[in-house]
Amino acid sequence: MEYRDFGNTGFRPSALGFGCMRLPLLEGEENLIDEAEATRMIRYAIDQGVNYIDTAWPYHQGQSEPVVGRILKDGYRERVALATKMPSWLIEKEADFDSFFNSQLERLQTDHIDFYLLHTLNQEYWDKYLKFKVFNWAERQLADGRIRNLGFSFHDDFEVFERILTGYDHWDFCQIQYNYMDVDFQAGQRGLKMAADRGLGVVIMEPLKGGQLAKETPPAPVKAVFDRAEVDWKPAEWALQWLWNQPEVGLVLSGMSAMRQVEENLISASRSGVGSFGPAQTRLMEEARAAWKGVAPVACTHCEYCLPCPNEVLIPQIFEIYNNSVMYDLQARGKRRYEREIAAENRADQCVECGTCESLCPQHLEIIQYLKDAHAYLREE
Repeated sequence: MEYRDFGNTGFRPSALGFGCMRLPLLEGEENLIDEAEATRMIRYAIDQGVNYIDTAWPYHQGQSEPVVGRILKDGYRERVALATKMPSWLIEKEADFDSFFNSQLERLQTDHIDFYLLHTLNQEYWDKYLKFKVFNWAERQLADGRIRNLGFSFHDDFEVFERILTGYDHWDFCQIQYNYMDVDFQAGQRGLKMAADRGLGVVIMEPLKGGQLAKETPPAPVKAVFDRAEVDWKPAEWALQWLWNQPEVGLVLSGMSAMRQVEENLISASRSGVGSFGPAQTRLMEEARAAWKGVAPVACTHCEYCLPCPNEVLIPQIFEIYNNSVMYDLQARGKRRYEREIAAENRADQCVECGTCESLCPQHLEIIQYLKDAHAYLREE
């Protein structure tokens, strides 16, 4: 196992961390974890050098933390850094901090959390935490040793990330979504470098974009790129090695649901390292990114020159959902996102074909037709 720097924490994490959000299941039910198999997988990973285990209050409908607590018995707790997270969306008053944290210690059968995160921070949750003076509470736990390192996981725009990162002087680490397709998404590469420059350890989540970058048979243009490579790696390994090549990356979390995934990721981690990519590999990953984007039906760059739409259609957001749904063959998920994230009055069928957007688009896209295509795809019965 390779071990890496982790900001100013002094901790040396394994290149691979075990994320406990996608543990093996019984009967396909999210809350019915196959505990025997999960135990075998996690303990095997620890025996091979993995020293960072990540869970959270809601994972597997609340069952991940209790299962992880039982898996880490028999001496395994002492061999790892354990991370879990405060459920931000459930906080309604200051007293909730102690209530949830004490429950988590009990569920995990431990007297301290090595790396504790404020979960899925966005502007709304950040404002709420400030209102309830979360740092007064957190610093008491740090002083008592019940929390060893304090951080946050993040899901919002870069500007919000910067606000949170600079809004508290004693962050130890953060967790961001980052992969070779998401260099400009949410915190993105700018956020990665900004956090590292401030001395934070950075944990990477969604390194394979929910498994989409791990497909052994990606779309033909992407496969053609990887087929030209001098080394015979699977797409998942290319994505992981791209991350491990970057010195700002502290560790990469993988949510593994089968022993085969554990074994393959351990092999990948064993040959990882900063600077392991040469110019040829870097160019190949840029070509793979371009190939993925070439699969997208709309060449929208999300510049937002088309906004505001006179009829309030959320054009770039609709195209982003449409593109991801087609690129990664996730129509059902795209339909759910369209329903959930785009209000009826802002959907593509509200376009009145005034043409204002097309006159402003620097890519000269046929936006009116693409909106019709997107709506048909995302509303198809």
